[in-house]
Amino acid sequence: MSAVTRQSPLAAIGRTRMSFRDWRGRRPFWGGLLTLLAGVPIMYIPYQNLTLGSLTIRMSTTAGAGSLIIGVLLVVLGLTMWFQPQSRVFAGIAAILLALVSLVVSNVGAFLIGFLLGLFGGALGVAWMPGEPVPAPKGASAPNEANGREHRAG
Repeated sequence: MSAVTRQSPLAAIGRTRMSFRDWRGRRPFWGGLLTLLAGVPIMYIPYQNLTLGSLTIRMSTTAGAGSLIIGVLLVVLGLTMWFQPQSRVFAGIAAILLALVSLVVSNVGAFLIGFLLGLFGGALGVAWMPGEPVPAPKGASAPNEANGREHRAG
């Protein structure tokens, strides 16, 4: 066997999957995903045309810019839940409020699809709490608890 060995592609996929699972577990992943997905129909549907036979119905309203802004903000709030989990409560409440505003501004919340996704995503973002660290086995002692004393900085 040579000194240079190649790992199998399955091992790399397994490591990547476990790394993603660990990353996903430390943030409100599903709340961020639903909030991100809520922005897509809210900013997409109001700018599209619906064709029924030879009749073309334009879906855009006078508040088309408002629906674009709401959709972009929902996408940004979803990404904020992923990459800044400390601000999950703010992002969740803002997502719920923007979803409610989209009912009026953006074709009934882009036909209730974006509204419901934003409502549930924001609620999941607010309700998520970081997990507790796994306790050490009883036989092992932490390095700062040696001899029963706490280690204090300073």
